[in-house]
Amino acid sequence: MSNANQESTHGIAIGIERVGEQVFIAIRAVGKLSHQDYEVMTPMFEAALKEVPYAKVDVLADLTEFHGWELRAAWDDFKLGLKHGAQFNKIALVGHQQWQSVAASVGSWFVDGEIKAFDDHQQALVWLSQ
Repeated sequence: MSNANQESTHGIAIGIERVGEQVFIAIRAVGKLSHQDYEVMTPMFEAALKEVPYAKVDVLADLTEFHGWELRAAWDDFKLGLKHGAQFNKIALVGHQQWQSVAASVGSWFVDGEIKAFDDHQQALVWLSQ
């Protein structure tokens, strides 16, 4: 895939997944996210939050193909974190980029639960189930 295709492909997929008894929201972000991505994603994310049968929700975020945000999208992400931060128990960030550890640290300022970055998907699932 050429760099032009990688840069033009972007978006967020949201679902509810179960591994054993563990239920969590699964998010997969691809490319550089835009404000329009958040306009589409936010109602889906809020609907998924309502479907998880727990007061506090675990999240597995696959950021292996994520390349950041446009400026307005970063603001959208910040507002979403402020609005729903108290609803999260654990957020596992999966990817190979060093900035994800920094994002986990900064995100913890706005989220009541724990945030941790992982290089490995399986390690993230183990941590969420603890």
